[in-house]
Amino acid sequence: MLKYDLDERLPHYRGKKWIRNKLPSKGQVWCLGAPRLSDKTHSTEKELSQALAYSAQYTKWKWPKQTVYFFSDPHADAEAFVASLVVSGGVKKTGPANNDFRLLRAGRDASFIIGGDCLDKGPSNLQLLRSIQTLRRHGARVQLLAGNHDMRLLMAMRTLHMKKDPRTEHFFVRMGAKAIPFLKEIHAHYIDGKNVLRDIPGNQKCRELLFPSNRWFDEFPGSAQWLMPENAVKREVSRLKRKADRFESLCNEAGLSLKMVYATAMKCRELFLEQNGEFYWFYNRMKLAKRIGSFLFVHAGLDDRIATLIKDKGVAYLNKLYRHQVHNNLFEFYYGPLANVMRTKYRDVDMPLTAYGVERIYEKGIRIIVHGHRNNTDGQRLMLRKGMLHIESDTTMDRNSRKKEGLKGYGAGVTIIRPEGLVIGISADYPYAKVFEPRKLLE
Repeated sequence: MLKYDLDERLPHYRGKKWIRNKLPSKGQVWCLGAPRLSDKTHSTEKELSQALAYSAQYTKWKWPKQTVYFFSDPHADAEAFVASLVVSGGVKKTGPANNDFRLLRAGRDASFIIGGDCLDKGPSNLQLLRSIQTLRRHGARVQLLAGNHDMRLLMAMRTLHMKKDPRTEHFFVRMGAKAIPFLKEIHAHYIDGKNVLRDIPGNQKCRELLFPSNRWFDEFPGSAQWLMPENAVKREVSRLKRKADRFESLCNEAGLSLKMVYATAMKCRELFLEQNGEFYWFYNRMKLAKRIGSFLFVHAGLDDRIATLIKDKGVAYLNKLYRHQVHNNLFEFYYGPLANVMRTKYRDVDMPLTAYGVERIYEKGIRIIVHGHRNNTDGQRLMLRKGMLHIESDTTMDRNSRKKEGLKGYGAGVTIIRPEGLVIGISADYPYAKVFEPRKLLE
């Protein structure tokens, strides 16, 4: 595997003294699968070349006209996100505070795609949201993609004021333990110490408003059977029972009564769903997928049904359908094929991507899927799935996830797609920038 010195292929890190990461200064040819530090040519180079040659039968590579920076799964860790902006070369850190950064010329000429899962896990959802807001205010072109963690909150907020329906009344409690730190954070910043609980009903009424009714466990299977296979319905009912049994006690352990949780949920609706809300832009600007040339950006991946939909109707239609379902049919969205785009891990239990789906995507001119969701601890990975190239770009940014993985501090990572025909994966957890240049494999 060849190494070469830092040159114009790699970004310059501006203001890196303000971030606590050791960043790569040299490049390495990017091969399939797990990275290798040896100098030997990776055995999968032939397999990769064959996949590129096969896809070339359908269409030529179409590279973006401007540089694209792709970040995924920041999970409420603003320091990690801002460090990743610095790693991209499009932003300069100017001081110690989290939002002490400015947009460089390279950033003004580029697109920033945030590939989902901005919320949960990390130390501060609000700081992360405000860092994205600061990036936008500096004039960056920012596109948000829907992640499964982000959508869980949206569904919970939207269903609180809906009439009880077995298809949707469980969505708030379905968030489970992962949502409690977020609720606690919102409560501490916007509610704590204020007389806002005066008009909130008592705990018993709040329990009725937040939890699914007792009949849900009997009625959901009948409501869901037309869309979900029987084993999936059983898993969902079992999962919900575990979460419902523990949710109130977990809230109490966090210092939140159900009355406080309900008041916090109402504040979330105001912040995120009302047009004058501080974070209304977050969901309002969100898409399910973004296509630029031969590249398709999503949170998780594809299956045959979505591949066929993209082939027949296009990515714009996919996003239109996503917005329609999120506003009008949350049940069909979350349990149907659209949500697979933000939660598949290509497991046996996930909706499958087969050679048929890959052919449909190739026919549409898409050559590579760039996504997050599957976290890696040694930087990005280049993978083949049924012959379709995928770039796994979740570099485990947030410090809470990293602690579980045995990693220190916060992470930093970016996937860069350049107009001249380069894909560069940079992570603070791998000593080299990984450089993928398809034309070199086709020569």
